[in-house]
This record gives sequence, C-alpha cells and structure tokens, in this order.
Amino acid sequence: MSVRTLPLLFLNLGGEMLYILDQRLRAQNIPGDKARRVLHDIILTMFNKNFIEELFKPQELYTKKALRTIYDRLAHASIMRLNQASMDKLYDLMTMALKYQVLLCPRPKDVLLVTFNHLDAIKGFIQDNPALLNLVDETFRRLIEVYGGLSAGQFQLIRQTLLAFFQDLHIRVSIFLKDKVQNSNGRFVLPVSGPVPWGTEVPGLIRMFNSKGEEVRREEFQHGGNFVTAPKEGSFEVYGDRVLKLGTNMYSVNRPVETHTSGTSKNLTSQTQQSIAPNPLAKEELNFLAKLMGGMEIKKLSGPEPGFRLNLFTTDEEEEQAALTRPEELSHEVVNIQAIQDQQRNQELARIMEEFEVTDQPRWSASKGDGLLAMMDEL
Repeated sequence: MSVRTLPLLFLNLGGEMLYILDQRLRAQNIPGDKARRVLHDIILTMFNKNFIEELFKPQELYTKKALRTIYDRLAHASIMRLNQASMDKLYDLMTMALKYQVLLCPRPKDVLLVTFNHLDAIKGFIQDNPALLNLVDETFRRLIEVYGGLSAGQFQLIRQTLLAFFQDLHIRVSIFLKDKVQNSNGRFVLPVSGPVPWGTEVPGLIRMFNSKGEEVRREEFQHGGNFVTAPKEGSFEVYGDRVLKLGTNMYSVNRPVETHTSGTSKNLTSQTQQSIAPNPLAKEELNFLAKLMGGMEIKKLSGPEPGFRLNLFTTDEEEEQAALTRPEELSHEVVNIQAIQDQQRNQELARIMEEFEVTDQPRWSASKGDGLLAMMDEL
C-alpha cells in the first residue's frame, strides 16, 4: 500500500463532488449567487493551507467510513443541506466515477493527469476569486513537487492502492449504463480501442532477439482491437493540455443521473463485516480524523441568509423511496469504529463522534483549533 495515495483520492473525489453539486444546483434552479457561494465555500474548505499540509503527510489510507465522514462535513461547509439519501447518492456517484477513471488510466502515472483535470475544472468554478485560485495553484505546485519525481513502479503502487480501496463497489450509474461502459452487474467495460499509453506501440507485432540482444525475427498477430498511437503526452505542469479526458466534467450536459445498488449477498456481507469488525488502526484513525476535521466547521443556518436543501434525486418522492429501500449494510449514517475497550479511548471516540453531528452548533473551542473557514478569513 502506498503512503502517497490519500491526497490523490481526496482531491479527485472532491472534484467529482463539485461536478455533481454544480449540476444539481443548476437543475434545481438555485439562484446563481447562492450556488456560487456553496461551491466557493466547499472549495475554500478543501484547499485550506493547514488542511492540505496535513493531507500531504505520508500516511496509509483509512477506511471508507472514515473518509466518507470527511465528505459529509465538506458537503455541509456552506449554507446547503443534504439529507441522508441524497448524501448517499452523492457519495456513490463520486466513488464510482473515480473508480472508472482509475481503471481506464492508460498508464499508472496518468492518475496524476486525472487529478489535474479535476483541479483545472475546479479553477473554472472560481475564476472570479483570485484568493481561491491561488490556493488551488498552490496545491498544483505541491502535487508536482511530491509526485513529479516518482517512478513508474511507485505510481503503479498508488494505482493498486486506489483500486483496492474501490474493490467490491459495483453501484450502477445511469450515465455509465447508457454509454455502455458499465454492465448491468455494476462492473465496468474496459475498451479495446483508442490510443495506447504514451511511449508504447500499437499491439500486433512480436520481436524476437538473440542472446546478443540483436533482433532476429518479427511476427505479426491479430489483436482484435482498434488501437492507435497516442498523439502526444499530457502536460504535467500547472497549465497545459492534459490530452487525457478522464477526470473532466461528465455532467456538463444536463441529464439526470440515477444510481442503483448492485451486488451479491457476499459483497453485502463483506461490507457489513468491514463496518463492524474491530479495527486495529482505530486509534490512529481517530487521531487522523481529529486533525483533519477538528476545524471543518458546518455552517450555521441562522442569520439573514437562510440555508436551503439540495435534492440529488429528480423528486422528493424518489429521495424518500431511496432512503427506505437502501440496504442497511450500505448506510453511512455514522462512522462505526470499534476501538479497543479502553475507557480513555471510548471517551475520545464519543467526543469525536459528537463533533460529527450535522446540526447547528457553536464554533469549536480554541483548544480544538480554529475552524478552517476562520483560518482562511485571517489570510
């Protein structure tokens, strides 16, 4: 498992979340100023300097439940509210979109281009906000500094870590089903056409060499695909043509997106066991969440500007039905970390769990660190 995976996972999932929220804000005709504020507040929280600094420290990935809680908090960093069913659907869309992108990356290194595509699109949401643009550019430069010198083997380990994180997630998404890139069982279809990875040749030729390294014979074979040579390599700089389209906004065309949970009882059982099984890293996860989330404050809805509820479904009835029919095993209402039965650790778990509540609440005390938004206000 790579200790450099977490920043890529967080930034890419965050980018997908912003794509989806932007599409739903437009679909529900939320006034432009409110929609812009929601996106800007979330981006402000995502790219806070202290948050990013903590995120980029080498560390192993944590459980799906722990990371899911961070996105719960992030989605409620503004005046917008999502109920449980809509938050579940939002997270399902985020994770399946990124799983598809990681699966289809031509080279392991192209995971970084996927991340750059997300950051490029995020900059498009904040073109009129120089302070936020500077934060995103700083993250760009940090990504280049940290990942620019990694070997192909290190990127392969990152890709394997990401795929292991998404293993056994087979949620059907209407866009993927309509585009025929996902089967009815929720598994993705890998293409047998298109450009090959940069720096490689179109398959169909076998070269044979002797003991001196000299080519002695060639044989051709039918590969059954329709591959072409990659036109050029995508840019790994702050600005440039990424060439790769994975990670761009697939919701730019307004069309409804539905999700359907798909999986065998075995998959459901394994996910249930993951939720309730004792976790040897429970203490470390609590420390991690305390550091990352201690200041991620949920906006209070009191004041002159009221909040609003966003629905990820077409109608309220669909949202209510989804909440009733969603398997209990796939619910994400709480972070279920079974810590060692030690009184001090149980108290710490209870304290952090209280902070996860999505309710109107006063600012965190100074001992827990200033809120991320407050930190940004002081810049």
